Amino acid sequence: MSDQRHKAERFRELHIPGKPFVLFNVWDAGSAKAVTASGASAIATGSWSVAHAYGFGDGERLPLAIAIDNLRRIVGATDLPVTIDLESGYGYSAEHVGDTIGLAIEAGAVGCNLEDSFPADGTLRATVDQVARIRRARQAAETAKISFFINARTDVFFQGPADQHDEARVAEAVERARACADAGADGLFAPGLNNPGLIAHLAEASPLPLNIMVDDATPPLQALAGHGVARVSHGPRPYLLAMKALEQAARTALA
Repeated sequence: MSDQRHKAERFRELHIPGKPFVLFNVWDAGSAKAVTASGASAIATGSWSVAHAYGFGDGERLPLAIAIDNLRRIVGATDLPVTIDLESGYGYSAEHVGDTIGLAIEAGAVGCNLEDSFPADGTLRATVDQVARIRRARQAAETAKISFFINARTDVFFQGPADQHDEARVAEAVERARACADAGADGLFAPGLNNPGLIAHLAEASPLPLNIMVDDATPPLQALAGHGVARVSHGPRPYLLAMKALEQAARTALA
């Protein structure tokens, strides 16, 4: 546990606005070893990738027991801090979310993502409900006496296409970020947002360091640094890249 606590502190220190670190998301122990060998600072799972690697769809369809066992194997495959994507926390209640966080910490994680949407349909939870879930997650971390990094993911920008993103959505994200920060969250994750001006406004207004996820329209890393971003995730893209390379190699071999 002392080593895990040290890794948790190292991971927390990586979150510097304007100096974003990159998480090239993994899905198993083998991919974790490959990303570790690249010189990465930390390891992060991606729920979509892990689920599909095991033959499930995203949205907490992957059984929690498998997700935690997979996490334990990843932690054992690297000396880097590991954060896990726990989607909505695998629980209908805040108490269940706290239990899930306890399992993740026991398996060696130093952080997690917790999103504010319902897995079944992607609609947003009420802020008060998300706050309760984050508060229980923080209590679980305090019980374990570890500086566990809770990355509060808001799916505000998944509620409409990118060309409809505007200052009103940023304001909603900031409101949620402030409530989550008061409940014990450590970071704000805003996937789906790729507009440079809105990213800059969100990073400036958020009380928490901002995490952006890469998509085809995301500004380059240097630009994200200039906009005040602290963390950049690649989500399912590494898995898709690897599977495409495997498919192409197989086609060549079988031709």
